[in-house]
Amino acid sequence: MNAPESSALIRQHLIDPEVCIRCNTCEETCPIDAITHNDRNYAVNADICNGCNACIAPCPTGSIDHWRAIPRSAAYSLEEQFGWDELPQENEAPDDSASRAGGAALTQEAHADVVDGMQVNAATSPSSTVAPWSAAHPYINLYMLKNPVTATVAGNYRLTAAESESDVHHIVLDFGTRFFPVLEGQSIGIIPPGVDAGGKPHYLRMYSVASPREGEREGYNNLSLTVKRVVCDHEGRPVRGVASNYLCDLQKGDTVQVTGPFGTSFLMPNHAGSNLLMICTGTGSAPMRAMTEHRRRMLVKGQAMEGKLMLFFGARKPEELPYFGPLLKLPAEFIDMHLAFSRVENQARAYVQDKIRAAGTAVTDLLKGDTYIYICGLKGMEAGVMEALRDSCAAAGLDWPALHGKMVGEGRFHVETY
Repeated sequence: MNAPESSALIRQHLIDPEVCIRCNTCEETCPIDAITHNDRNYAVNADICNGCNACIAPCPTGSIDHWRAIPRSAAYSLEEQFGWDELPQENEAPDDSASRAGGAALTQEAHADVVDGMQVNAATSPSSTVAPWSAAHPYINLYMLKNPVTATVAGNYRLTAAESESDVHHIVLDFGTRFFPVLEGQSIGIIPPGVDAGGKPHYLRMYSVASPREGEREGYNNLSLTVKRVVCDHEGRPVRGVASNYLCDLQKGDTVQVTGPFGTSFLMPNHAGSNLLMICTGTGSAPMRAMTEHRRRMLVKGQAMEGKLMLFFGARKPEELPYFGPLLKLPAEFIDMHLAFSRVENQARAYVQDKIRAAGTAVTDLLKGDTYIYICGLKGMEAGVMEALRDSCAAAGLDWPALHGKMVGEGRFHVETY
């Protein structure tokens, strides 16, 4: 005789709020929109989640990989999860839901690949969940919310013109004698001081590292970030970003609480002959700057990788484009650069996808080789970039869907949009 639906055990998927860095990767990755968030926590809707595991590999911290065997009728609600500061214990039975604890008796076989009698198949992500085969080994999660490391501000420089509406800063953090190794493409977490409107400590914000593995200043234990001061939301309404304003206002000598490093897949290849195709907007330039600078330093040292670099970088105006001056100093034989500006007076609007199409065979010839694609910036750019790559490939007789799938599986197609 079958057990009632309400008492059937499920394997509820939960997110650890103490480890989660609120990067939105899980919500963006979930193919059935089972993950959502409020102004504090990310949560999984037990009524929607099918345990497909599509969100597991992309999560940079492992906070997404927590499960509880529990009766369906006693599943933790979104409201409960939104209020957590930490995960409930395995045998914790809040309120009158004592049956939750009994769920821990679910056998190991039931934990495997079957949920409520349904076979689970992991969804395919459009972005690689594995690193390039030759990438260096990344260190991750060395410091978390309970044990952050203290860094000292070694420099804070405005990158954009003083008259520009876009206030972007290059911030250098020094870790002294504390072990904090990072690779190009990794991120760190910043813990802003103070508490939120609810009286709880601010959760950390994640920022991509803008310096190469040797540090912003080679030979020193430091790194750099590219941070834009947030003064309005995506709808243009006034809002003061807690972490961005805190970082942009820091002075040399100030100290910052840092967590991480984070990230195991958005890494660059280290083998000779590998090509990098980098597409970014705004502060999405941070990992591209790190990768480009690493290759540039290798070239200066006579350790050229032979592979080609191609960059598509978009901003509203030249004066709002981070690192605009240093970029113009890079020789054409080192990097094939395409800058797109959408708000220059008396000029037609141009976006990165327009520049990709205009580059034509230069792009598709690169795609025929040992090439690794990196896309970073606002979420709105992603669809246009994918369409431009598809159109460019079609014009060259290449099957973009097949090539894209192959690159994803081989760790050669990486996307970080927000």
